[in-house]
Amino acid sequence: ALTPFVEGEWLHSENGVRTLSVLEPQNLTLEVLDGIRAHSWKIDPPPETPEGWVCRFADRIAYLTHDVSDALRAGVIDYHDIPQDTFTTFGSTSTEWIGSMVTAVIEASYRSGKVEMGEEHLAVMDRLRDFMFERVYLSPDSEKQKSRAIQIIQDLVGHYRDHPEEIPDSYLVPKSEPLTAAIDYVAGMTDRFALHQWDSLFRPQLEF
Repeated sequence: ALTPFVEGEWLHSENGVRTLSVLEPQNLTLEVLDGIRAHSWKIDPPPETPEGWVCRFADRIAYLTHDVSDALRAGVIDYHDIPQDTFTTFGSTSTEWIGSMVTAVIEASYRSGKVEMGEEHLAVMDRLRDFMFERVYLSPDSEKQKSRAIQIIQDLVGHYRDHPEEIPDSYLVPKSEPLTAAIDYVAGMTDRFALHQWDSLFRPQLEF
């Protein structure tokens, strides 16, 4: 949603490093910043530290297991739809999945001396992820919601770019352009706050 406003690609991981280094500076170590920068598997170069690799595996384990649970509760998928080797390899519940996946990383890392997951376990996790992309992440309903979310975010960035006086001072880095401040502000919003701001700015207000 924010990529059209920047050169190259906007990445939330890089924004996390920017937030903790520029907007809200913290005394963080290289290892912590490396974990934030490269926790997503799409990021290249990959993590440069063992701690960064731990964050990368933790991120995938966390979002994958919780997304499956959410999709089951919402009725988007059924237990019988899930690849069966997920259950035979990791267990029958999301809690067991998390424990098994973490254990698989620990055991493989202990054997090899570097942070990794065994090939068999990684293949099962990758098949589960592929299933989630097919049935959940890229489903027509998800794509429709994604389009709406993109529009809301871009509307907000455009508004605050044109009205930088409405941006809190904490997001105004000295000498930064209004667009940069607008991106920083919108990128830091929670979903609920972004929806509230969009409603107040763009939804017609009825007068009685």
